[in-house]
Amino acid sequence: MIEVRDLTFFYKKRKLILDNITCSLQSGRIYGLLGKNGVGKTTLLHLMAGLKFPKLGNVQVSFSNSEEVDNLLIPQRRKVNFLRDVFFLNEQMPDSDFTIEQLEKHTSVFYPHFSTSDFDTYLQEFEIVDKKQKLSKLSFGTKKKVYIAFGLACNTRLIFLDEPTNGLDIPSKSSFRKILIKAMTDDKTIVVSTHQARDLQNVLDNIIILDNNQVLLNVSAEKITEKLWFGIEENANYTDKILYQEDNVAGLAVVRQNKGGEESNLDVEMFFNASFLNKNLFKELFS
Repeated sequence: MIEVRDLTFFYKKRKLILDNITCSLQSGRIYGLLGKNGVGKTTLLHLMAGLKFPKLGNVQVSFSNSEEVDNLLIPQRRKVNFLRDVFFLNEQMPDSDFTIEQLEKHTSVFYPHFSTSDFDTYLQEFEIVDKKQKLSKLSFGTKKKVYIAFGLACNTRLIFLDEPTNGLDIPSKSSFRKILIKAMTDDKTIVVSTHQARDLQNVLDNIIILDNNQVLLNVSAEKITEKLWFGIEENANYTDKILYQEDNVAGLAVVRQNKGGEESNLDVEMFFNASFLNKNLFKELFS
């Protein structure tokens, strides 16, 4: 579990990045971290991973089923028992002259639960078979796939992925979703920051939306489809109740309140857009 309490961060005092935010992230769930450009998504990931330090407030991590006597960890203290259980994938990956094989050999030693079998399985899913390839010779997308496969094979209990689908083609995005689900276990918390909301369709358990230095929403996918209905609108009687709409090839795609308990599939991108048009209503619905 990750507990963010009264967290404030800034580079210059007059320009807040995050302002007194509080939220909780549970184990066994995949979180999508969404927000407009420059809203602080990457900064929040850095703070939770111990790569940046809060100006005010704090981040605390506790692992379920931990054998540690002191189960409460503070990321900014960067102790070994925290660092060995967190993997962070930056949007821009590090330059390296390592081969894939050397990356595995020299870097996996820092992660006690690293699985070579998992690494090989994830690489195969991405159609990467030659581990003697140099990372520096790979395309951006192929290198991204290697680091995703490596990060998930580390089997850390905290996994932070910043724009992981950038540079991936359509088949690779599908493979990424399969791998992410395969890698997920009850003791892991995975947080994925992305602008490409539809790339994570059907894999997110929770959605966190940042807006104006604050957490606008932190809500489960189940709760969203309980309170909202997503689909193609065919009933003119509902037109005054539409919260968001857009044209597509099938007709008028809409989001409206689900007062009749109807089933529908969450559309992450439409939910994101609807949240900015209905901030007060959504805060009330999902409080």
